[in-house]
Amino acid sequence: MMEKRTQFNLDRRDFLRSSGHLIVGFTLLPALAFGGSDDCADEYKVSAVGDRRDVDSWIRLDSDGKLTVLTGKMELGQGIKTALMQMAAEELDMDMENIRIIVADTGQTQDERYTAGSGSIEGSGAAIRNAAAEARRYLLKLASEKLGAPVESLSVASGIVKSSGTGKTIAYKELIHGKRFQVQVSGSAPLKDPSKYRLIGKPQPRDDIAMMAAASTFYIQDLKLPDMVHARILRPPVYKAKLQSLPEQEISSLPGVLKVVTNGSFVAVIASQEFDSIKAVREMKGKAKWQTIPVAPLQKDLYIDMMKNASSGEIVEDSAALEKKLSEASLTHEAVYQKPYQMHGSIGPSCAIALWKDSFLTVWTHSQGVYPLRKTISDLLRIPEDKIRAIGVPGAGCYGHNGADDVAADAALLALEMPGKTVRVQWMREDEHKWEPFGSAMVLRIKGGMDTEGAVTAWNTEIWSDTHSTRPGGKAGHLIAGRDVAKPFPFETGGFSGGSYRNSVPLYAIDAKKVTLYNYKGPLRTSALRSLGAYANIFALESFMDELAVKAKKDPVEFRLAHLKDDRAKAVINMLVEKAGWRKGVMKDTGEGFAFAQYKNSAAYFAVKAEVKIDPVSKTYRLVKLTGVIDTGQTINSDGVKNQTSGGMIQSASWTMLEQVSYDPDGVTSESWENYPILRFEDVPDTEVFVIDRPEEKPLGAGEAAQGPTSAAIANAIFHATGSRLRQIPLTADKINWDKIKS
Repeated sequence: MMEKRTQFNLDRRDFLRSSGHLIVGFTLLPALAFGGSDDCADEYKVSAVGDRRDVDSWIRLDSDGKLTVLTGKMELGQGIKTALMQMAAEELDMDMENIRIIVADTGQTQDERYTAGSGSIEGSGAAIRNAAAEARRYLLKLASEKLGAPVESLSVASGIVKSSGTGKTIAYKELIHGKRFQVQVSGSAPLKDPSKYRLIGKPQPRDDIAMMAAASTFYIQDLKLPDMVHARILRPPVYKAKLQSLPEQEISSLPGVLKVVTNGSFVAVIASQEFDSIKAVREMKGKAKWQTIPVAPLQKDLYIDMMKNASSGEIVEDSAALEKKLSEASLTHEAVYQKPYQMHGSIGPSCAIALWKDSFLTVWTHSQGVYPLRKTISDLLRIPEDKIRAIGVPGAGCYGHNGADDVAADAALLALEMPGKTVRVQWMREDEHKWEPFGSAMVLRIKGGMDTEGAVTAWNTEIWSDTHSTRPGGKAGHLIAGRDVAKPFPFETGGFSGGSYRNSVPLYAIDAKKVTLYNYKGPLRTSALRSLGAYANIFALESFMDELAVKAKKDPVEFRLAHLKDDRAKAVINMLVEKAGWRKGVMKDTGEGFAFAQYKNSAAYFAVKAEVKIDPVSKTYRLVKLTGVIDTGQTINSDGVKNQTSGGMIQSASWTMLEQVSYDPDGVTSESWENYPILRFEDVPDTEVFVIDRPEEKPLGAGEAAQGPTSAAIANAIFHATGSRLRQIPLTADKINWDKIKS
């Protein structure tokens, strides 16, 4: 039975005292014993961040025997809070009920940049694990002195140290009495032997999932504070539009309106009630006059324009023998694959809360990088970073750079307009869909050659893509508001990231490989979407491998295994075939597709089988089931890995089958769920995930391993069922050549 949770109806003092202490379940806790003062004016200015080499910067033990874990990473629904607590509890031999966690707070946690790239367990997890091991060594030294027994004779269970010689015991809390550890992480403290794990590798219930299922209020969108004022932003109708006129006096006289803010083309209304702000911004939308610039190129010309007008090529991988191998090949094949702009499509539109009081700014945000956001807001407002605190609070849905940072900047700007008032800014669905940074459109052209035995000897990939990362890293021009204010900040891309060619180099054993990236500045705003370029790159790569297998008259699975040398790669594929079967007894009008990848060619291994059912009469198809096998090295929370992988497969299925941002010269037209369809609950396929646990290996992130392989597996299953090779996402049924299918 789930314990009763505190709701978000705290007064200002309690909220400010406890807002950084969000634990699993996103419950707001009382102020911790080791931090903060009793003066509310100081609570939101907490700045207890120490040297990252200090144990206390990662874990702290209070006088009640409760351990608090601190991480600069953000909980996005991926379950890292539970996993990180498991890691600390395991190293210290404590029980999970005595562990809590603080995430992403510039006033308390370390600067760990962004929560991205499936790197939280590898990065923050390693730091927390080493800190816990150091703390254990330190505590055992203290216990040895107190009990008069050698360290070698001591054991720990549930935070109680026991001497095997005397039988005497002492609790951790009695050794430290709520004080700081005051010891640094040396890196030499021995980590626990995996054979003695109690928690690592085991399923651990996640309170956040239970609360989601119960529709409990714990997202930033749910926060309610006394005397809170509400704001809505009037966005321009299209990129680069400039405000010409607005009847401010008329809007100011509307019921409930407290203030109309115009700062260049940044326009907002602040009201005492949320619905008053909504009505006022609707009124403004009809009366504001803008100077606009048409969006170009048109959507129908996008892919051609990408290949025609991109910059000169950047060589990612090169082999001098490529042309020779291609010329010697007994069979060559070439194909072009296309991916459209796609959005994050967060279920809850972006939201932020800000308070400007006593020359100090506090921002509550669901940003994936509170420190980079703080630096960017500092640049926007010309306020020193030490006068800004950014506190991470979970948002309702996001993997990647959505509108969270932009809305936080909106709230910060408006908080300065209402000193002493807590300003809540909630984007509308239209704002989210039209103004968030999208995942870039991409074009990929692959040419390959095989010898007479069906072995791939040459592989050449060309990629056309916009940037996959314009996250705010200190430059205000990366924020919408930064570009719209009266004195606009320039947008500087900072170059094109490696995310564009992520997973473009085949892991397969091929004699000659070449990958070339052509950077393209497209018409729409782009940034990081889950797995970045790996999604499209693996879609193309694994579709092409399937096409080569067909050309070689080989089974697609056996064909891949023949080109792999990595035993762990082979293991996930072989387990998938063992658990899910492969093309034996396939029924009429069904298809099975397979795909594999190692994320970033250095992280988690993942193989997936997709099963589709076609209806030649209605000319439709349905994704019936997805089965995956994943190897993330050392598994921390087995259920968490399955959650992540299953969710990743479903999200990828939605991208692959349905999603595409549409636009015209007047801007983005995908402004609602009606014109940006996503996978509905009734269409979600069955999913099954198997985990290969390797406790002796380092842990690898699971969050982004499934996206690319799932897309290709679906395309390959459609081909198996219909004979139609679909190379342009989304893989809609109208692209299938139904005339080829025999009744």
